[in-house]
Amino acid sequence: MSIEGSPTINVDGTGLRVVVVAGQWHVEITDGLIAGAVRVLEASGADFSVIRVPGSFELPVACKVALEHGADAVVALGVIIRGGTPHFEFVSNAATDGLTRVALDTGKPVGFGVLTLDDEQQGLDRAGLPGSKEDKGEEAATAALATAVLLHELRR
Repeated sequence: MSIEGSPTINVDGTGLRVVVVAGQWHVEITDGLIAGAVRVLEASGADFSVIRVPGSFELPVACKVALEHGADAVVALGVIIRGGTPHFEFVSNAATDGLTRVALDTGKPVGFGVLTLDDEQQGLDRAGLPGSKEDKGEEAATAALATAVLLHELRR
């Protein structure tokens, strides 16, 4: 994991409506991701809400509905930890492909904060918790906001 070279982005989210959509698996990690996203959204001045879905597989459909019903951007947060079966690949691919399709189909940004991990420690290292090396919830929210602002400017 490397945060070397990551940009510093500060976004004014005033007037933007953002929905954070988070899975319910691996609560400690997911709650850390949500907290990071919320910090960014509060600081930006965006109007936002947080909803929970059963798991990462359900993220795309919930994100699509949020975007179709007025959200300017969504932040998709989930945790998928590799196990001993191919289930990890199926869920990871479905979530990633689905969220990409949602962004392209709606023309609105999806902040991608779905962690695909080999073990729980990797998630704890990325969840923005005390002792974490990274904050992927913060990064996903920042990307969603910055892209929403950029798309708004491009559409003028």
